Amino acid sequence: MCYIQGGKPEGASISYLGCTDKTLPIDKENIYIYRELYFAKSSLNWEKGGVAFINPDFDDQQRTLGRRYLITKEQFIDVVKQETYFTGELTIDFERAISDGSLVFKEGSWYGNIIFLGNQNDIPIFTFTHQDNISPTTRPSDKYLTTIIRGIQETYNNLTPAEIVDYLISKQGVTNNYSKEDLEKLVGNASL
Repeated sequence: MCYIQGGKPEGASISYLGCTDKTLPIDKENIYIYRELYFAKSSLNWEKGGVAFINPDFDDQQRTLGRRYLITKEQFIDVVKQETYFTGELTIDFERAISDGSLVFKEGSWYGNIIFLGNQNDIPIFTFTHQDNISPTTRPSDKYLTTIIRGIQETYNNLTPAEIVDYLISKQGVTNNYSKEDLEKLVGNASL
């Protein structure tokens, strides 16, 4: 909601301006993204830890837990601008993103690649990530991972703490950087 209405996410160091249109999403629900989730780069906003990306290539063997929000195209563009530090007018060719499956709108930007994920009720679903699969991966900060855990708990409230740990421990950037016990503690402390 910080992207929409403005504000600073808990645990982050940067505040967002929010969208020009601060109307809350019309709807929201869970989504499975058939691309690999991993953590890379070093974000000053999150204690120099890695942040979440999805592999730009479809992989029916991977299932990333996500949440989709029904917002306007203008709000989506404003969210993208905030995440990519884009100034000025941004035009996204959504039709090309649909026909090609993706669209790099800001070469080299961490999140400069729009990915088309399909349609629901004749409404297109988009997300954004890096144009390539980034290597090496990076350990996310405890605060960043806690934010993700809270999102999973809220969206997938049928998952047990052990299932959340099992889901996260296999992700690049988390594997070899967090033990199962570390994640159990984070999940326990993040409980809503």
